[in-house]
Amino acid sequence: MSNISVSADRKYEVEIDVNWQAAIKPLLVDRGQVAIIVSEAMRDRIVGLPDTDAQIHIFTVPDSEAGKSFATYQKVLDWLGAAGFTRNDLVIAVGGGAVTDLSGFVASSWLRGIDWVAVPTTLAAMVDAAVGGKTGINSEYGKNLIGSFYSPISVLVDLAWLETLSDRDFAAGLAEVLKSGFIVDGVIVELLKGKSVQEVRSDRALTLELISRTVGVKAKVVSGDFKESFDREILNYGHTFGHAVEIHSQYSLRHGECVSIGMAFIAHLSFESGLISQELLERHLSVLRGVQLPVQYTQGEWPELFSAMKLDKKSRGNNLRFVVITEIGKTQRLENPDEAALISAYEKVSQ
Repeated sequence: MSNISVSADRKYEVEIDVNWQAAIKPLLVDRGQVAIIVSEAMRDRIVGLPDTDAQIHIFTVPDSEAGKSFATYQKVLDWLGAAGFTRNDLVIAVGGGAVTDLSGFVASSWLRGIDWVAVPTTLAAMVDAAVGGKTGINSEYGKNLIGSFYSPISVLVDLAWLETLSDRDFAAGLAEVLKSGFIVDGVIVELLKGKSVQEVRSDRALTLELISRTVGVKAKVVSGDFKESFDREILNYGHTFGHAVEIHSQYSLRHGECVSIGMAFIAHLSFESGLISQELLERHLSVLRGVQLPVQYTQGEWPELFSAMKLDKKSRGNNLRFVVITEIGKTQRLENPDEAALISAYEKVSQ
């Protein structure tokens, strides 16, 4: 068990390798009501809750990105209103990144902010979505365009949840792990070199180290730049093209799969722009493929993907801005690259 502190709009702990039911008990003291927001897929796994005087409500929302809609957001707020939630009450998000994003936004909105706790159940949520205080829902115009910066009071990472994941979902979480390796902590990349997803998930000590290192990267970045004025943008490595793929695929791909494709895209673009070596380009592709992550997307879709990228949160006016690396652990911005270079990179990741 280890704790990693995050200092943002408030200071809180990410408790790693805990039993979430036991760890949640002290947070229920003196609460009148508690809302557990959980995805449909995880609803039946909400068992073994500690004894508490608080009234517990379990609110079930659609799985994955379908839960991050205006309709779901309004429905949960209506539930809180009907139950009479006050400022002293608590929201607990139990689920993947979509659930923690939605729940945090709900908590930030109700009475202009009530306490919430994240209990991430996927690897991606443990290392990324549940940490950092970015909350929100999707718009028809793009992913995560509506939301707030609002930190939980605690994040409880229970490794037992990882046993519920398929290899595909576990691999999707490794995309966010590798992202942190490329932008800050090169040891992560080395730890995953030559590893398959099955080898990683069967090695508990390795999994724990990867989670701790990745949360440590995010905690440090977020504590220095909570509202993404500049430095926090490095956490979006691979996400500009990745989010475009996610939207274009109508969320049929996992978020991490899209980020993986996005990292392959930016590696090709960086190589063609003279920013990285052939060796570093190949390292991207080999380590991503090694853990069964995709590095290619559909041919002939450039106009739609280009339009989607223009809605990226890092864009300024009509100028696209990408997070790039010049070597592992060294980041910079690539602004408004020539469209011919973008198309060339897209062709490299097209199949």
